[in-house]
Amino acid sequence: MTAIKHFIVFCCFTLPFISVSQNKHTINGTISDNNSNETLIGVTIAIPELKTGATTNEYGFYSLTLPEGTYSIVISYLGYKEVKKSVDLKNDIKIDFQLEEEAEQLSEIIVTENVEKTNIRTPQMSVNSLSTSTIKKIPVVLGEADVLKAIVLLPGVSNAGEGSSGFNVRGGSADQNLILLDEATIFNSSHLFGFFSVFNPDAIKDIKLFKGGIPSRYGGRVSSVLEIFQKEGNSKKFEANGGIGLVASRLLLEGPIVKDKAAFLIGGRSSYAHLFLPLFDIENKAYFYDLNTKLNFKLNDKNSFFLSGYFGRDVFSLKDSFVNTYGNSVGNLRWNHLFSDKLFSNLSLIYSDYYYGLKLDFVGFNWNSGIQNFNLKYDLKHYLNSNLQINYGINNIYYQFNPGKISPSRDDSGIIEDQLAKKYANEFAAYIDIEHDITKNLSLEYGLRFSTFNRLGQDDLFEYLNDSPVIFNPLLQIYQEALPIGIKDVSRRKSLTTYTNFEPRFAASYAINDNTSLKASYTRLTQYLHLLSNTSSPTPLDVWTPSGPYIKPQKLDQYAFGYFKSINDDVFSLESEVFYKNVKNRIDYIDGANLIANNAIERIILNGKARAYGLEFLFRKNQGKFQGWFSYTLSKSEQRTEGRDLPIYEGTAVVETGINNGEWYNTPYDKTHDFSIFGSYELNQKWNINANFAFQTGQPTNYPIGQFEFQGLNVPYYGLRNTERLPNYHRLDISATLTPKKNSSRRLKSEWVFSIYNVYNQKNAASITFRQNNETNMNEANRISIFGIVPSVTYNFKF
Repeated sequence: MTAIKHFIVFCCFTLPFISVSQNKHTINGTISDNNSNETLIGVTIAIPELKTGATTNEYGFYSLTLPEGTYSIVISYLGYKEVKKSVDLKNDIKIDFQLEEEAEQLSEIIVTENVEKTNIRTPQMSVNSLSTSTIKKIPVVLGEADVLKAIVLLPGVSNAGEGSSGFNVRGGSADQNLILLDEATIFNSSHLFGFFSVFNPDAIKDIKLFKGGIPSRYGGRVSSVLEIFQKEGNSKKFEANGGIGLVASRLLLEGPIVKDKAAFLIGGRSSYAHLFLPLFDIENKAYFYDLNTKLNFKLNDKNSFFLSGYFGRDVFSLKDSFVNTYGNSVGNLRWNHLFSDKLFSNLSLIYSDYYYGLKLDFVGFNWNSGIQNFNLKYDLKHYLNSNLQINYGINNIYYQFNPGKISPSRDDSGIIEDQLAKKYANEFAAYIDIEHDITKNLSLEYGLRFSTFNRLGQDDLFEYLNDSPVIFNPLLQIYQEALPIGIKDVSRRKSLTTYTNFEPRFAASYAINDNTSLKASYTRLTQYLHLLSNTSSPTPLDVWTPSGPYIKPQKLDQYAFGYFKSINDDVFSLESEVFYKNVKNRIDYIDGANLIANNAIERIILNGKARAYGLEFLFRKNQGKFQGWFSYTLSKSEQRTEGRDLPIYEGTAVVETGINNGEWYNTPYDKTHDFSIFGSYELNQKWNINANFAFQTGQPTNYPIGQFEFQGLNVPYYGLRNTERLPNYHRLDISATLTPKKNSSRRLKSEWVFSIYNVYNQKNAASITFRQNNETNMNEANRISIFGIVPSVTYNFKF
């Protein structure tokens, strides 16, 4: 209760700043696409006479409070025709705008949202956006446009290499990224073990990646927020678009249910390469499929309803004796309500589920695990005046964790059914976030998030001597699993542990002139969920676990400073940032940790800390026939797990060694140098040429430092963690898009995309393993590469 009182006091302290002059009036409304009624995010509404403006929120809504007078309103959004309107402001008015697409929209390259001069002045930093048109132009393996493969070309973002799941942001792990699809959490973002992402680019409306300066409305992860919104559906006319590729195809349908009031969207994708494997006498299978849906209904000018969903599954099997199935299911029922011309609200009821299933027929058992959550959130945006906007809301998430259930798959199986103890938790958060223009040149965004995490009771809770599930053996100088001294069942109505945290956020921007600004930010975040994985890239088998009696929540403090410049009226732009991150309670594992089917995961986990720091640089060309960007990141990412204070072993205090003798060591996500170049050239009305080059310092790994002989075998042994690296990673990709001239004279629009991934056939090392040569009996290195050169062709259509 004390924490809640503090939060209320903070809100009351900030509310006195809310003062609105009586001779001011408000303009508000919604901005949408003229052809589809699709609301547009991030549209710039400028008032040249006052050198002020606003942008539309996630639902296309804007609000501006101005003194009485006559003004010109200028509406601009990249890819759309500019709109100018004169307004005589004598009272509050509502004006909706519908924008028309530019004829050359298909050739636009967008790296971030429309970078107007107002963006130079806003305190928002460490944020990147990508349009679907850009994503579709970036050459990728097997020719399937991919969101995650696109964002790794941005500064501060990397992954563990080809065929890896997830992505890493500013030296953080993949589980430290909050991935939201229409506000619902996605726990595994990859199809086919990382070759594709779960996001259908045809169904995507807006993509935004927050690497730092994260607003107070977000929480629960300590590295980044990837926010993706699906399209709402065309409420004016029926449309269809899709694509046919070598390994996968997609189709998206949208149209009106009630014209100009209600619309639907449904899209699906599937891979089918496995259908051809029987021709080569291969009985194995690997494929995915997913479905995107959305319904929207505009009840009146003040109320709109949305129902969206996603369902996806991956299937991998070896002759039906081994079958692996996993995927996400999410749904969101949303209500937008306009209380007044200054107060906008969004109420969401969200369900999210990640399922992992495994069938091993040759040993006769099935394995099922997963995580579910139910999320109720209420967000309000209060547009006080042209210089002050307040965002506030609450969020409550109920979690259910299923670490695993094993059951017999046939009558003659010797497997006994067993359920690992399910875990339950509840996370509540309340936040306030203020966007405040102090002067013409100085803008602030500051806020506070209050979060509390309640680990609820469970069956089979182990108890340990001195509450220490991990003990240190001073004789062997190793960590070992402690033996439980008791087991108890705790009702779900009771609490095992409660964590409460305040998470302040602050960002500032100082405009040196209309084209140059300096920005700084501070972000504190808390993460209560942990992904149990001892690999550098998440796998479908990885299990999520909540903080609790023995596992503490991760806490981040991040500082960032940046220099931003628009050059030659935004023909070019420059963004550069330095950052420093410090993470407390980063989980680490004892040597030889076994994560699979472990009912006492706390016995292999140690709490350590992590840090990352670096420089990011992004230079872009935004206009003309040739457009693109160059990005470079110089960074360091390290982890440290020291010995604990006064551990007890057989009644005696001892000195622990920690991991790597308690010294800092490279995380698997440490990439000293990471740069990429992307370019797109409009050769003529028919041909568009695209290329990208990527380079990364090799991933940290472990190599043997020696070997010993045991029963006639040479056995390698390893030294400290992550002291070696894989070879540097680099590749060049190219693509060409052919748009037939006949497109302009008929409703069916089509294009052919020809691409070559890894043009010079670089054999990048996904891993290096060591084995014994049967002829020499000596250990030797075995380099594993996933892709060489991969040509592909894709046919895209729209009507």
